[in-house]
Amino acid sequence: MNISSNSVPFFKPTIGQEEIAEVVDTLKSGWIGYGPKCQRFEQQFAQYIGSKHAIAVSSCTAALHLSLLALGIGSGDEVITSTMTFCSTVNAILYVGAKPVLVDVDPQTLNLDVDMVLSRITQRTKAILPVHLYGQPVEMGPILDAAQSRGIYVVEDAAHAIEASYRGQKIGTLSDATAFSFYATKNMTTAEGGMVTTNNDELAEKIGVLRLHGLSLDAWRRYELGGYKHYQCIEMGFKYNMTDIQASIGMWQMKHLDEWRLKRKEMVSYYNELLAEQDIVAPILTVDDSINVQSYHLYPVMVNNALDRDDILNYLQASGVGVGVHFIPVHMHPYFRKVLGDLNLPVASDAGNRLLSLPLFPTMEPSDVEYVVERICQYSPKAKYRSR
Repeated sequence: MNISSNSVPFFKPTIGQEEIAEVVDTLKSGWIGYGPKCQRFEQQFAQYIGSKHAIAVSSCTAALHLSLLALGIGSGDEVITSTMTFCSTVNAILYVGAKPVLVDVDPQTLNLDVDMVLSRITQRTKAILPVHLYGQPVEMGPILDAAQSRGIYVVEDAAHAIEASYRGQKIGTLSDATAFSFYATKNMTTAEGGMVTTNNDELAEKIGVLRLHGLSLDAWRRYELGGYKHYQCIEMGFKYNMTDIQASIGMWQMKHLDEWRLKRKEMVSYYNELLAEQDIVAPILTVDDSINVQSYHLYPVMVNNALDRDDILNYLQASGVGVGVHFIPVHMHPYFRKVLGDLNLPVASDAGNRLLSLPLFPTMEPSDVEYVVERICQYSPKAKYRSR
């Protein structure tokens, strides 16, 4: 096979001159930790989501951890979540000493199986943690109804779903707390970082304290009004704060969120059209925002079960096509098998062996999609491929 000199990366962050200038301004200001720009970013994010509070933290993992901790979830409690997620979702449950209860997924969307969630609720269930996989909103109605009737908390993992809405209501306004990610490959980035949204005043205040060592006043608030103010440590907290350097990027990234979502949606639609004529991979995402608005964060496909996913992965890498796997289900990882035992979650297990994520980012051109699809259509299982 002749390997083309062309290439399409898996993801390419979009950083403009506004972000660069804002970072430079912050560096020159003399204040680079948590401060006024983080506060502005929090206000902008809360306004975009429509939540009462937004609390900036160091990662989506930190956002999940602090949300569960601030809600009082701990030893002896159970938290129900999807096995089809990144390991950090389940790690956050383990951090607080609770037991993760993993459920299987819907075969069409790979979002968690809502009926299984409801069937796994016990007297020990303290929270449900839905994951809006690939930016597709989970069917939240039955989950919220069950949680309210049983006094169970709902904390959403919306790492993929900043722009998403469920039946006309923004993700981030539905439940007790919602965690978002600004990692380098996410829909908007601060390089690293995350956010918690909530409408609960007490919860927001507690998360704000826990994110910075459990102090009653962060450094900026000790100085901002002039004169020194003493702080007190009122909780056992963590070093989970965002910095003004990160917020300087985030404030400008937010201005493009909806524009970038539409560009990704166009590329998803084009992928779906071009892939319809072959039987090597099958798209998962549908292009339909009539009921729920999805964010089109990733473009996952399922490899034909007669083919070897890793062989196709190696072939595409060698062809200059960046790829990923989202995800190997949590219950298939050695560590979680040791902690949780062997679990029978057949839909997710099958998907975990066949999933492949193709390139998707706002600055992709139709020609990039065409190149990726051409490479897929030229795949031969008889050849051997090496990465360039």
